[in-house]
Amino acid sequence: PSTKPAKANPATPSWRCCDVSQERLIMTKDRQNAKDEFRQVLCELAKTLSGHVATEDQQWTVKGFIDVFRNVYTISADTKIVSKILEIHLFPVLLEFAQKHGYRIVLADHQNYYPDLSFVSAKDESLKFAVDFKTTYRLLNKPGFCNGFTLGSHGSYFIERDKKKNIQFPYSQYAGHFCLGIIYTRTDSGDIDETRVYKDDQLQSIVSVIRDIEFFACEKWQIASDSQGSGNTANIGSIVRIEDILSGNGVFKNLGEEWFDEYWMNYGKITIKSKTGKQKKLTKLTEFLEFKGKDPGLANPCVRTNRNNGGNQDG
Repeated sequence: PSTKPAKANPATPSWRCCDVSQERLIMTKDRQNAKDEFRQVLCELAKTLSGHVATEDQQWTVKGFIDVFRNVYTISADTKIVSKILEIHLFPVLLEFAQKHGYRIVLADHQNYYPDLSFVSAKDESLKFAVDFKTTYRLLNKPGFCNGFTLGSHGSYFIERDKKKNIQFPYSQYAGHFCLGIIYTRTDSGDIDETRVYKDDQLQSIVSVIRDIEFFACEKWQIASDSQGSGNTANIGSIVRIEDILSGNGVFKNLGEEWFDEYWMNYGKITIKSKTGKQKKLTKLTEFLEFKGKDPGLANPCVRTNRNNGGNQDG
């Protein structure tokens, strides 16, 4: 992308704008082919996953947890709990998938590390793909929309791509960054009694905390928004219209991954003068494109964030 600022912008920053072309790993033809192939098989896998976790009536097959006395305790509908159990539930399937396609899985050393799973080629250790689980729930008061996802940090490891702070391998070592996404419907809280204890022969009578589980796989940049996913941390936010998510119709659709990288590496760092003469930081893709001398109309005009939830999205 061009690094020439828009002529209409009167302010010249005193710092160096992060240029993704200097940070980005050069993608060889072989690596690009491997990336395309990995994307294809991951998407094919996603189409099969609901059959591993859902009953015929589309309820989650996980009903609770059991102790040695065969008592079954229902689980909470808390998003973090649901997300973690879904990961554990799917892990055997993902192990089989990795072995089938010639990869081994490296788990994150720490809970807050990116990504959840690193797929490392058994034939070439330098070939790696990052896969993050992303789960969210449908908004019943806004049909067709979900609560959205946070797509990882846009600080530390995202900017310094040769470093290992809070990341399993340096960001630049991954040939692709993927999301394995899960969208579900939460069961009405009135249908769930978290205080009740069941016996194992009563499993069929327990109402699952989630249902209608839908899976998808895509590259991270394809579902990215130009807004942060949470108010307190430096996380990349996602789009929230379900149809856009499933079709990869994010705000960077017309620009590609390099512009996604460059925008988020510089998010909130560029200070310019507003039309009123006041200093402001660039936190919108249209403004960033204008600053870089690019047509602002290239920002895909989809719904970017769910304004009803204060900007907080799921992991």
